[in-house]
Amino acid sequence: MTFKTALLTTCAAALLAGCSLAPDYQRPDMPVPQSWPTGPATKASPAQAGAAVWSDVSWKSFFTDSTLQGLIQTALDNNRDLRVAILNIDVARATYRVQESALVPNVSANAGETVARTSKASSSQMPQASNTSRSVSANLGVSSFELDFFGRVRSLNDAALESYLATEEAAASTKISLIAEVSNAYLTLLGDRKLLALTEETLQTRLTSLELVQRSFDSGVSSELDLAQARTAVETARVNRSIYQRQVEQDRNALALLLGQPVDLATLPGELDQVALVADLPVGMPSDVLLRRPDIMQAEHSLKSANANIGAARAAFFPSISLTGAFGLSSLSLDQLFTGAAKAWSFGPSATLPIFDAGKNQANLDSAKASRDIAVASYEKSIQTAFREVADALAAKGTLTEQMQSQQNLVDATQTSYRLSQARYDRGIDSYLTVLDSQRSLYSAQQDLVSVQVSRLSNLVTLYKVLGGGRS
Repeated sequence: MTFKTALLTTCAAALLAGCSLAPDYQRPDMPVPQSWPTGPATKASPAQAGAAVWSDVSWKSFFTDSTLQGLIQTALDNNRDLRVAILNIDVARATYRVQESALVPNVSANAGETVARTSKASSSQMPQASNTSRSVSANLGVSSFELDFFGRVRSLNDAALESYLATEEAAASTKISLIAEVSNAYLTLLGDRKLLALTEETLQTRLTSLELVQRSFDSGVSSELDLAQARTAVETARVNRSIYQRQVEQDRNALALLLGQPVDLATLPGELDQVALVADLPVGMPSDVLLRRPDIMQAEHSLKSANANIGAARAAFFPSISLTGAFGLSSLSLDQLFTGAAKAWSFGPSATLPIFDAGKNQANLDSAKASRDIAVASYEKSIQTAFREVADALAAKGTLTEQMQSQQNLVDATQTSYRLSQARYDRGIDSYLTVLDSQRSLYSAQQDLVSVQVSRLSNLVTLYKVLGGGRS
C-alpha cells in the first residue's frame, strides 16, 4: 500500500463517518396558557397583522429622551458586567473552535537528528568496540485521528456549538437588563430629585407658617400648642429633606456604577414630567413573544447542548477507531536526506472496544440523560417565569395610568382642603391643628403622586424588557 492510497483511505473513512446517536431534538411544549391573563387590571393591546410589537422596537426608538439615550449608550460602552458577558462570548467561541478542530485530521511537521553511542560492553563485535550511529529525519504526520463512525466527536462539537450560542444569548440578555437598569436608575433619580424639590418647597411653606404663628403667639392670639405644632411641621420637613438629599446622592452612585464612570448631576437637567416612553404597542401572543426572549433562547441552547452530550455518551459504548500516519524522509546523514532513497512512510489504524469498565460508560450516559432532564426543567421554568413577569407588567400597565390620574385628583382635592383650612385659621374659626393636618395630607398626596409617576414609567421599561425588546 502506497502512502497516497493510505491517505485516500483515511479521507474516505472520514467522509463515511458521522452518524449520530444523539436523540432527535424536540422543543418541549410551553407549560403556560396560550394567551395572556385577562381581567379588570389587564388591558393589553391586541396584536395586529404587520404591526410592530415591543420586541421589534430598538431601544433608541423606545427611549426617546435624549439624556436617557446618552446614559444608555455610555453604559453599553463602559459597563463591566456587559463587558464580561461579551468576553465570555469570545471564550465560548474559542472553546467551540477547539472542539471543532477534532473533526478533521491534525497534521504536524517534525524534523530531528538522533545520535547514539553503543558502549564496548554491549557490542557483539570482536574485538569489542564502541559504535556511534546517526539518523536524520523530516516528517509530516497525522496523530491519532478518530474516525467518527458513531458521532461521538460530532456530538461533542454540537454541544460546544450550542454552549457558544447560549453564551451569545446570555450577552443579549445582559444588554437588555442593563438598558432597563439604567433607565430605572435614571427615573429613580429624577423621582427623588422631584421629591427633594417638593420637600424644599414644603419646608419654605412651613417656615412661613411658623413665622405667622410665632407673631400670633407673641401677640397672644395663638397658643403655645399651635407654636409647637408649627415647629414640629418644620422639623419634619427638614428630616425629609435630609432623607431625599441622601437618596439623590445614592441614586447618582448607583447610576455611576451602571455607567462605569462618574456622574455629574449638573449634566442631568431632565425632569420626571418630561420623560416620555412608547406605551401603546401590541403585546403579541405568548408563543411568539416568549420564545424570542434571549434568556429563553439561552435556556433552549443549553437544552440542545445537553441533548447532544447524550449522543457522545452513547457512542462511548461502541468501538473507537483511530488512524495514525506519517510521510517523510529518513537517512543516516543530512546530505542523503533529500534523495529519492530517503522516502519513508507509515500507516497505523487502531481500534479500541470497551469490554469492562465497571459501569463507567453507563454512569456517564445516565448522567447525560439526567443533565438533559434538568435542562428541560430549567427551560420550562424559564418560560413560566417569563410568562409571570409579562403578566405582572401588563397588570401594572393597565392600572397605573388610572391610578396616576386618581392620585392627581387627590392632590387637587387636598390642595383645596389646605387652602380652605388656612383661610379658616386666619379668621380664627379653626385651630392650627386643622391646618397642620391639611398640610400633611397635601404633602403626602404629592409624594405619592411622584411615586406613581416613577412606577408608571418604570413599568413601561420593565414591560419593554420582559417582552424581549432592546436587542438592537
